[in-house]
Amino acid sequence: MNSGRITPKVALAGVQWMFFILANTIVVPITLGQLFGLPPGQIAFTLQISCILTGAVCILQALAGHRFAVMDGPSGVWWGITLSLVAAASASGTPVAEIGGGLAAGFMLAGLLMAVLGGLGFSRQLTKWFTPVVMSISLFLLAVQLIMHFFEGMLDIQPSGHMNGPVAALSVGIAVLVGILTVKGRGPLANFSMLIGITAGWIAFDLLFPSAGGKAAVHEASATPLFPWGAPRLDAGILIAAFIVGLINMSNTVTALHTAGQLYGQAPTEGQHRRSFLITGVSSIIAPLFGQLPFGTFVSSLGLLESTRILHRQALAIGGALFLALGLVPQLGQWFAALPISVGSAVLFVAYLQMFGTAFRAIQSQGIDARGFYRIAVPLLLGISIMNTPAAVFAELPLFLRPLVGNGLVVGILASVVLEFLARRAAQAQAELKLPGVRTEPLKAEG
Repeated sequence: MNSGRITPKVALAGVQWMFFILANTIVVPITLGQLFGLPPGQIAFTLQISCILTGAVCILQALAGHRFAVMDGPSGVWWGITLSLVAAASASGTPVAEIGGGLAAGFMLAGLLMAVLGGLGFSRQLTKWFTPVVMSISLFLLAVQLIMHFFEGMLDIQPSGHMNGPVAALSVGIAVLVGILTVKGRGPLANFSMLIGITAGWIAFDLLFPSAGGKAAVHEASATPLFPWGAPRLDAGILIAAFIVGLINMSNTVTALHTAGQLYGQAPTEGQHRRSFLITGVSSIIAPLFGQLPFGTFVSSLGLLESTRILHRQALAIGGALFLALGLVPQLGQWFAALPISVGSAVLFVAYLQMFGTAFRAIQSQGIDARGFYRIAVPLLLGISIMNTPAAVFAELPLFLRPLVGNGLVVGILASVVLEFLARRAAQAQAELKLPGVRTEPLKAEG
């Protein structure tokens, strides 16, 4: 796949990976800790555990799992579901600890599902359901969801709902710098555009806003019990959601490895899928013990690979080891946790633009005609519409349906799976009846 020798370029790429993992994951344990009302010391402890678990999983995946430079981390799909469920519980007066306990049981079920089904070779069945079109829709929707999230982070939106103008201006400048280095840069400038952007942006932020409050607040860690969100409890609605979201999470792994295989010039083997699912599944079973989200393979890693053009899996392993060290050395972790959210968001905003290009090229390769174009438009626009719909709109739905129906990514992917299934059945029926096909012309740009 690539040489095992650690060169200075690979080592520096490892530092870049550490920052990429940091910017993608640092906000998750802090946000969720505050959401569940955990004391500051407990939040600090969950932050340390997050660094240790995420770093260890990335090392295992790079060296023994799928062996691609594709990171694992707290699942974005599960993050959205958790935020939705807790918001719904608060609105209905349900104790947050009940939701937390139900989620802990659901997380463990989802992890067990991934480990067992993955070990049984379920990736073959997932590949049948998640066709190249479905994978492209998944990439599109992930790009939109992440870009929206990081765009809000760039603007440094205040509690009043207004953006912080000076911070937003700096964020735009950082994004432009990283974009120019990525597109026009050559050699090290292009390879390390993210690292340059984060370093320069962090220095500029501290010089321009020495007393700014846009940094993640951390405290000294204190001992914490297991299952800090609440004791595990069986909740039928959450368990149903866990099963569906668990399959969606597995589909993200299939999409990530399939797309990474195209970059590496080799399709992922069934063994790579099995090992990847096993590592991600086992880590997802462990995660809720310490108030962590289930793990998932980050499709967004592809944006970093395409931006920097460094495919060495050893770089991910080094980045994972450095990130793990942040959890083992609390003072070091607290210092890196002070990375301004707006700076990290600006850099990731550019990195994730590559995901849109990846999805667009995948759609182009399918040769979709005018009639088949609806298989793209319906799930994509439906998913984006739901992403921009207030959560209160779905308040009348049963609790177990709210996080599913109110999640644009989940709805878009499921709609795409259904449409692809119907299209396949229609094609089979037409072939069996030997009916003449209806000729449609590919879409052509006007002018």
